[in-house]
Amino acid sequence: MSDNPFDLIDEALRSGGPEAGFDFLAKKVQEEKNYPLLFEVRLLRKRHELGLPLIQVDDSAPMPPEKRLEYDKTFIEAAREVGALYLADGNIPRAWPYFRAINDTAPVAAAIEKVELKEGMEPIIEIAFMERVHPYKGFEMILNQYGICRAITSFGQFPCREGREESLRLLVRTLHAELVERLKYAITNVEGKTPETDSVSELIAGRDWVFPEQTCYVDVSHLISVIRFSLDLTDPPTLGLAEELTDYGSRLKGVYEERAEPPFDNFYVDHGVYLRALRGKDVDSGIAHFQKKLEEGDAVETAQVLVGLLARLERYDEAIQIAQTHLADANPTELSCPSLPQLCFLARDYDRLRSFARSRGDLLSYTAQALASTSG
Repeated sequence: MSDNPFDLIDEALRSGGPEAGFDFLAKKVQEEKNYPLLFEVRLLRKRHELGLPLIQVDDSAPMPPEKRLEYDKTFIEAAREVGALYLADGNIPRAWPYFRAINDTAPVAAAIEKVELKEGMEPIIEIAFMERVHPYKGFEMILNQYGICRAITSFGQFPCREGREESLRLLVRTLHAELVERLKYAITNVEGKTPETDSVSELIAGRDWVFPEQTCYVDVSHLISVIRFSLDLTDPPTLGLAEELTDYGSRLKGVYEERAEPPFDNFYVDHGVYLRALRGKDVDSGIAHFQKKLEEGDAVETAQVLVGLLARLERYDEAIQIAQTHLADANPTELSCPSLPQLCFLARDYDRLRSFARSRGDLLSYTAQALASTSG
């Protein structure tokens, strides 16, 4: 018998009919790992079963609805089959278009979770991070493959909420660990003994000599960026690490001293106060710290920071009072903190929400409070 594939397909069709022909073709292309062609074989078989044109000449020609449903089902099955074959071969970039076509990210996310870092990971990082298939794993790969500088830039462009908190924790822990390592190295060289603590605050306590002019043990731009990001943390242990970074930064001298816009004009100190309050430490003094700034400076910007802090602390009545005084006329879509209606809703203060909604002609918020107040 001839081993020519064209002769073999003729023989299969003669002896077993169309089903045998399709079986032979599918087996052959799968053995050759020609998975895109296997996908087309599956669709060709379904077009034959449905009596559709076997070679499409006009892509715009409508398909009868009852046949479209069957054809689409086969399309999904074929895409999942071919995508799975690529994943089995460890080829995530080739698998992804098939799973993306059927909006099924779970198998690709599971494959990315098991990936070991090596050269040429950019396509997988793109899928994981920018395509939002596994944002945290993508961010972890960026950090491990390209370093903290690239990771900070990427975090500033984080594509979604999913995985953001975990990635921020990783970023803070990484910079904190880098700072601890370098401080320990410096202390060991001077004192002849390596400190046992991994607390930055304990490492720098009583060691003013580690802060000479023009010296910083980590890139100061990295330090500033990570501290700024850290205000979004909710994890108490990582908040503690971020607070230690502000403690270190507040001791820097010369060109490394950082000044910014109110209410974080004394950058490291002000961020430290905010982070301590989020951790439940010195909460009243922390709130008073920003209330004083509210009285002295940029009311709108500072009010947003204070309202955001109070909302995080679930001190909604105080947040509402400040929002009513300083943010009542602000565009809610431009606020970096909860709006007044949102604060009233969080506080379950439906009377105040009703009154505010009426005064603003906000029928939508009024309806929402009416429904919420009657549903308990």
